[in-house]
Amino acid sequence: MKIFQNNTCQKSFPQRCQKQIATTLSAIAFSLIPYGVNAQGIKGAGASFPEILYERYRQEYQQTTGNNFKYSAIGSGGGIRFFINQNVDVGSTTLIPTPIEKSQMEDGLITIPAAGGAIAIVYNLQNVTTDIKLSRKQLAKIFTGEIGNWSQISSRLPNKKIQVVTRSDNSGTTFLLTRYLNELSEGKMAASRKPDWGFQLYSQKAQDSGVAGEVRRVDGAIGYVQASFAKEQNLPVARIENLAGEYVKPTVAETKKALANIKFNEDFTPTNSNEPEDGYPLVGLTWLLIYQKYPNETALKSTQEFVTWVLTDGQEFNEDLEYTKIPEELTKKALNVVNNKLKVRPY
Repeated sequence: MKIFQNNTCQKSFPQRCQKQIATTLSAIAFSLIPYGVNAQGIKGAGASFPEILYERYRQEYQQTTGNNFKYSAIGSGGGIRFFINQNVDVGSTTLIPTPIEKSQMEDGLITIPAAGGAIAIVYNLQNVTTDIKLSRKQLAKIFTGEIGNWSQISSRLPNKKIQVVTRSDNSGTTFLLTRYLNELSEGKMAASRKPDWGFQLYSQKAQDSGVAGEVRRVDGAIGYVQASFAKEQNLPVARIENLAGEYVKPTVAETKKALANIKFNEDFTPTNSNEPEDGYPLVGLTWLLIYQKYPNETALKSTQEFVTWVLTDGQEFNEDLEYTKIPEELTKKALNVVNNKLKVRPY
């Protein structure tokens, strides 16, 4: 294991480096303990997309209920894997598990929406103080390698190579981005959790913290992270052109516009993934993965209490952290499932 050997990380991004090490060690510890036996509270792992929100949930849940919630951001793919292996009480993902993955979940699966959010396109151009605007075509061409110099974006920008930084892990954030790029590039870019980008990237890093650290370090870099993470790290964020031809930033207001007309299936997954007509175009949802069957009544009740808190009291913190709330009608349906569909095995 080489997590203590990244000198660049330690020098340029020490706090996030330490957090990344702690997160990795936490994830390893989680993987050694089966779910349902943790007397200290709920343990979860998965997407980095809601990491900032879940850290706030952890603080507030402990303060208001006296119970613990531990969360390790290891990527959506990792969260699904830990859930399959029953290493967590709840998983977390911005990906919808595939039929093959669902077939491996021996105790069943219920997907509970927790929040909506946006993906920010972050960049580093030293001595450039004006906002950067990216058209839909420019965004697609940057991430498919067709545009490689900032001067191709605008004559105001320097003659400097664009250094593209992407996620290296199995990422729901990457899937959301490439799904959008698939539309913009007319299929040239395939929607994927871990794509073949088709050109020489500058760097690939795990988690939002890795991408943000590299973008911050490299003049000319561009990458993508969850919008609240970009705000927390004070990273420059590009304005992206939407279908209406407006150039918008990933604010809560613009994210709410984009998600306003989304329709849901009975399992709380969206019925479609079309680009929104209005608002910020790069948006998505994040879900908690919970089991249908539990080893004992204590495990079942603790899960019900936690998920109920997330869907009620927890929602009040979403917008403070640049996430959107789950619609009230959807929340009622989810609460009904949580309170009536979970069982102790065998039954």
